Amino acid sequence: MLRHVADGVRVHQSELLQNNTIVVQGVAGVLLVDPGITGDEMACLAKDLDGEPVVAGFATHPDWDHVLWYADLGDAPRYGTERCAADLSELLSSADWKTGVLEWVPPELADGLPLDLFGLITGLPAGTTHLPWDGPQVRIIEHRAHAPGHAALLIEEHGVLVAGDMLSDVLIPMLDVNGAADPIEEYLAALQLFDDVADNVAVVVPGHGSVGGADELRIRIDQDRAYVEALRDGREVNDPRIGPSAKTGWEWVSDVHAGQVQRLAQRIS
Repeated sequence: MLRHVADGVRVHQSELLQNNTIVVQGVAGVLLVDPGITGDEMACLAKDLDGEPVVAGFATHPDWDHVLWYADLGDAPRYGTERCAADLSELLSSADWKTGVLEWVPPELADGLPLDLFGLITGLPAGTTHLPWDGPQVRIIEHRAHAPGHAALLIEEHGVLVAGDMLSDVLIPMLDVNGAADPIEEYLAALQLFDDVADNVAVVVPGHGSVGGADELRIRIDQDRAYVEALRDGREVNDPRIGPSAKTGWEWVSDVHAGQVQRLAQRIS
């Protein structure tokens, strides 16, 4: 079901991983950001659009659950950053790319995942600052946190920050430990970019979890920064998203944290 979160902006949330699909109203149709994630859920999304054409898509980053598509959504151009598209092109060039993708997918989702149109992203030229579409101005905030070619979107007219896999109330910051030159400092730099636009944001929509208001945005920036700085400084992490205080169904995030700490330690050794 689509839920209004701001003028001209709606959100459709998946059941298992609480992925947020963002729908932005344009002049002749809608922009879809990170549609997902099962075929049934995207069929529901297409039905809820009630005949509104999809005129553009955008993938915030190349993770499997952010580059899906469904035939009923049409054949609009699907954009991403240049690096995001390059990462996906390399993946799709492998004959057994589906096997590699499904290794990351929870088993209960594997059979219902639509992969026919997976990853078909058109890379925008490096340095592109706004999405090319006939609708409200959408600023592209590219950074190097979490994944190659990750970008947040700021829907300037409506004050909505689409954060991709950051600023979540259920997921900790997940660093690009294997790919980034300095995953900690690059993550902190991305958080600073969010800080820089926070005065212009009324609503934040994370890739996973709950939509938040302006006050919540500040809380999430501070919480994510505290987590990353604790990793950097080798301090114990005190974060409500891990341990006994984690939300029901998200206890596995503690394992993500433990694995991340281990991989960072291996980089140093």
